Amino acid sequence: MMAESGSMPVRATKRGDERTPLGGERDVLICGASFAGLAVARELAGSGADILILDRYEIGERQTSACGIPTEWLRRLGLMEAERQRFDSLLIHTPHGDTRYRLPWTFSTFDYRELCQLLWRDCDATFETAKVNGRAAPSNGGGKISVETDRGVISAPLVVDALGWRRVLASGDGYQPPVAPLSRGLEVHPGGESEDLAIWIDRKYVPAGYGWSFPADDELRIGIGSFDPRFHVKDTTVELTRDLGKEPNEYQGNWIPHKLRRATEGGVFFVGDSAGHCLPLSAEGIRTALYFGIALGQELRGVYEGRQSRGEAEAGYASFHDSHEWKFKWMLRVQKLIPRVPPRALGPAIKLMGAKRFVDWSFNHYLAIAPPEHAGSRWADRSADDQDGPDQQQDDAEDPLGRERDLVEAEQA
Repeated sequence: MMAESGSMPVRATKRGDERTPLGGERDVLICGASFAGLAVARELAGSGADILILDRYEIGERQTSACGIPTEWLRRLGLMEAERQRFDSLLIHTPHGDTRYRLPWTFSTFDYRELCQLLWRDCDATFETAKVNGRAAPSNGGGKISVETDRGVISAPLVVDALGWRRVLASGDGYQPPVAPLSRGLEVHPGGESEDLAIWIDRKYVPAGYGWSFPADDELRIGIGSFDPRFHVKDTTVELTRDLGKEPNEYQGNWIPHKLRRATEGGVFFVGDSAGHCLPLSAEGIRTALYFGIALGQELRGVYEGRQSRGEAEAGYASFHDSHEWKFKWMLRVQKLIPRVPPRALGPAIKLMGAKRFVDWSFNHYLAIAPPEHAGSRWADRSADDQDGPDQQQDDAEDPLGRERDLVEAEQA
């Protein structure tokens, strides 16, 4: 999809004479330098492995989401410096009434570039900008996999595809919008302030999906997400933004997978959107990218350190991935159900579900799909001085489970 002229930020990448030939062999090749790829590399830090990370753009240059995550995930990963604003409630707007849910844990927006740089700070990998075109044929011997880029062919026995929903290093399955199980989202970032983390379930804006406003200090991240990939969201993104008294700017968006795909294929490991690691209904993909990225990094570290074979790592990672399938399927069922609810019944139903006991139960189960405990405590000390953050952290955030999108840069005008 093409952006309107002048509506998109310029992306930092190497051009012209800077794009020198790139080749050779590495121990680990990670294709994709956003949340999932950086999480894998961070888990491998200190192993001694020769790790190369490739991305078309510089690290932190390609934000495609509203950049929000449960606060405890930031704390556990030592990423609190990137936090911009924190919320202990969710305001839900419908045509027939508004309801505020008091959450059992807090949710934070963050700065994409800064968070990526914080993750990168803890890696001991090499990074290069290059466009990954696919697998090179034939692959090298000795179990090594060759990857073709616009700067040359690189080989490694351990290869990760964290490049997004296109699943570039797979054999190809005809997975293309709008017929693929993908949602679509578009967002703008006008200046402004608000205390409300808010969503709109309103068919005025989108027949099947929702709108959102994620405040982040001095900007509002306003967007529309459609569960139906055929519904064009640009006009209603503009409409919602103007309804909030703002003018749209800097369009950014993504195709958002809402179905899990194979965790491994042909010896390649897939993580993040390339594996469908984005939760249906909420379209939350950052937490799950970090969650599965950590799991994959641990498996690959076991291979490099000689504790298991690549085949054993494939089996272990695939088993971990597959164990979450039923959770994703339940979320998808709810995603399909909500558009069928009559509009006049939707407001009262959402209000009814706002009872504290139900909110605590449902949101804690939702958090448990990818719990922050999985991140361990290796990096948590770095955030020890900022556990209250910009707003007071709820008491139970220390133990939140104790209480039970390639770029759709903007749409065509």
